[in-house]
Amino acid sequence: MTPIEWRLLTNRDVPDLAEAAQLIDWYRARWEVETFFHVLKNGCRVEALQLSTIERIERALAVFMVVAWRIARLMRLGRTCPDLDAGLLFEPDEWKAAFILNKKTPPDKPPRLNEVVRLVAMLGGFLARKGDGEPGVKTIWQGMQRVVDFAAGIRYVRELEHQTCV
Repeated sequence: MTPIEWRLLTNRDVPDLAEAAQLIDWYRARWEVETFFHVLKNGCRVEALQLSTIERIERALAVFMVVAWRIARLMRLGRTCPDLDAGLLFEPDEWKAAFILNKKTPPDKPPRLNEVVRLVAMLGGFLARKGDGEPGVKTIWQGMQRVVDFAAGIRYVRELEHQTCV
């Protein structure tokens, strides 16, 4: 047997298969980073912020980075771990809002993650046709804007019900 010759376009030494596999894993991780910054730039529109001090920019970025991480994570886990309990990544009011806004009756217990991610994405323009595949970050972030607002409305109504008049 002759040894297999590995060729990767890189400036790093790749003496064996293990090193090649590590470099490939690093390259694959690049797409996760690209997705995160895509959401940060285009979904959160951080470049459009016109904040006057570095402290304000830092605070805004801290919040938007959490939002971008959540959106990218929802997309990834919705694809790779579709059967996870949606309650692990969504508040009850959020996953219920996704059902209600899609004119579906929410179940009594948390549904599967992929089901909720798809419902959220449908609110952002995902068509969910047979050959469409899984939703991307853009339809998820657009749908999440509606879900978060509706969930806030659900919480507000609940608070009003508990208030008493004096």
